[in-house]
This record gives sequence, structure tokens and C-alpha cells, in this order.
Amino acid sequence: MPDHPSANLLLDQLFGAEIVTIADRNLRDQTLQNTFENAVTDGRKPYLVPYGGSSATGALGYAFAMEELMKQSVVPDWIIFATSSGGTHAGLVLGQRAFGYKGKVLGISIDEPEDWLKTHVSKLASDASAKMGERIEFKREDVLANDRYCQAGYGILTDAEREAVQLFARNEGLLLDPVYTGRAAAGMIDLIRKGFFKKDETILFWHTGGQPALFAEKYANQI
Repeated sequence: MPDHPSANLLLDQLFGAEIVTIADRNLRDQTLQNTFENAVTDGRKPYLVPYGGSSATGALGYAFAMEELMKQSVVPDWIIFATSSGGTHAGLVLGQRAFGYKGKVLGISIDEPEDWLKTHVSKLASDASAKMGERIEFKREDVLANDRYCQAGYGILTDAEREAVQLFARNEGLLLDPVYTGRAAAGMIDLIRKGFFKKDETILFWHTGGQPALFAEKYANQI
């Protein structure tokens, strides 16, 4: 734990969160489960939010966000966003099917291989669909993902993310974060420059937040 917390850790402390840390990422899920069970044993009533909030219930938020998008006057040909634990991705894939979006939903991976995302997101979208009514069995080919921009590693800021954060701030007044939206935007910018999209196609970059990370001490002298 740093002596001077910043960004999300600072907010956690301000909100009075009880923070449990682990040294080995492989122990993350088990530690989460143990913490949950200990809270139950202590007579508390916890709600377990999985890694990234990526559960069937969590994915519904983005499924219904797609419904809201479909009510807009202009519906884009492409939706580009950051994908990692799969909740956002699964929700948008489900919303695409449920509300008749005819465009393409492309997740730019922050840290996971494309193969894992296709398998995980299709299953999560299927599970989430059952909560809306009749279950839909999504297939791997229903999931579009690009893992070419995460090779530097999770949370590693490169010139591509730095450029994206600066471009969005100066030209659009939008604050991206160095880890998630910055990397996804960097991928989108590179795809545009390479002519991946047709000139008459419209693109929506779905900003999923993360601004507090801009103020993390780790990135203070890098952006």
C-alpha cells in the first residue's frame, strides 16, 4: 500500500472501503470469495461483485444501454470500446441482438487474448440473455475482438495511449484513462489510419470512464 494513495485507491479510502490486498494475481478470485464468505460469517450481507463487475447481471446494464442508443437519431455503423473482463462486451453483444442493432460491435482488448474473449464473452452474453427472457446461445463468431494493442502489458503506458489521451482531451474535451479507454482509443485511431473502416462508415467510441486513473501517481510524469 503506497504512503500517499492517489486515483482510485484514494477514492476507495475516502469512501471508507475496507481494502484487501494480494501479492499474487492468481489468488485474486479465491481471496474475493474468502472475503465474501468471511463477511457472511460475521453476520453482514455482502453482495459479491466479480472481477470487473463482469457477471450476467452486470452485463445487462450495457445491453439496455444499447436499447437507449437505438433510440437516437443517428445510429453508428461501428461501436468501439475497451474490453477486458468481458462484462461491457457481453452486454453490448446481447443488446445488439436483442434490440436489432445492425452495425458491428468491436472490443479493443486491454489485456486478454482474442481467443479467450470470444469464448468468455459469448458465454457471458448467453447467461445474461436468460435474465431478459428466453436464453440465446451466442457463438464465438458473434464476438468481435482485437488483441493487437495490448502486447505492452496491462497498465503499461506507451506512446499510442499517450497520444490518444492527449488527442481526445484537446480536440473533444473528453478525459480518457491511461489503462482502458486510452488503449481502446489508441487502437481505434490506428485502425482508422490503416483504412480498416470504410470512408462512409460512422464510428462511435463508447467511453466507459476511468478518469481517476489520470491522476494516479504512477502516470503523473508520463502523460
